[in-house]
Amino acid sequence: MTLLLQVENVTSGYDNIPVIHDVSITVDSDEIVTIIGPNGSGKSTLLKTIFGLMHPINGSIRLNSTDITNLDTFKISKAGVGYVPQVENIFPNLMVTENLEMGAFNRKNVNKKDLLTEVSDIFPILQDRKNEKAGNLSGGERQMLAIARAMVSQPYLLLLDEPTASLAPNLVSEIIGKLEEVRKKDGTSILLVEQNALKSLKVSDRGYVLVTGEKVFEGDAKNILENRDIGKLYLGIKK
Repeated sequence: MTLLLQVENVTSGYDNIPVIHDVSITVDSDEIVTIIGPNGSGKSTLLKTIFGLMHPINGSIRLNSTDITNLDTFKISKAGVGYVPQVENIFPNLMVTENLEMGAFNRKNVNKKDLLTEVSDIFPILQDRKNEKAGNLSGGERQMLAIARAMVSQPYLLLLDEPTASLAPNLVSEIIGKLEEVRKKDGTSILLVEQNALKSLKVSDRGYVLVTGEKVFEGDAKNILENRDIGKLYLGIKK
């Protein structure tokens, strides 16, 4: 594995009021990393800062050794970062195929007909729904489309913010399982914030714990799952 993303001593927030403080994380190539922590701990803020939706107050962010700290979002996207926000992550009035076309806007000379083929092996339901408006899809189908839309930009790194939020338990397992397929198919690294921490850590290589905007723990996903204190505080494990 080689170092793909390096977030170093980043402080970021809104109107120069810090939400995350001096946070450092890394993501290697071909790796899945989960960020867990209580609500309001700055997890989403960290993803938004990496993607350029917020600019850090201090610190630096590098992708493939290139400084992307203060780049605009569209430049970060072109550099190879995909982002799926928790809400408003599809274009509901556009068809499934049109959503995929929007995801591939950075690619040159792409055959629009090929986009659905690129993702249909992982998300076959999208082939069946290709001519439907995205707003008519079920919650799970919308999340699959949102991830597929980000995938067709061919990112090195995919940022996912709560991809299973509000989904039924069976769909949670399905979506989490799809992330392993995404990594295996294209070697795409994934950094995700996930409320279903137990499930996401089981498919992750490493994890970080954020609390009140500060990194309080990091390690192999297996070690986090086996840590009794973390399990009681953040994973809902009672023993």
